[in-house]
Amino acid sequence: VVEEQRPVPLVYEEVKLECGYRMDLLVEKAVVVEVKSIEALAPIHEAQTLSYLKLSGCKLALLINFNVALLKDGIGRFINGSI
Repeated sequence: VVEEQRPVPLVYEEVKLECGYRMDLLVEKAVVVEVKSIEALAPIHEAQTLSYLKLSGCKLALLINFNVALLKDGIGRFINGSI
């Protein structure tokens, strides 16, 4: 099952905030996938992906930039905790 534009709530001290975070894809409720098509990934894109990973409680995230000559050069893998 793949969910698109899945909302990510922010919970702080039992207060749930619906602040507009949306991850691009959530695969099998286990893998966060953020997709980009930009000249170069910036640290803010990695921070965004890590935030979605931590807030979702998932263990694995992929940050994929399609604007590269070789797709494998545009894939970043992030782990939350240990797998």
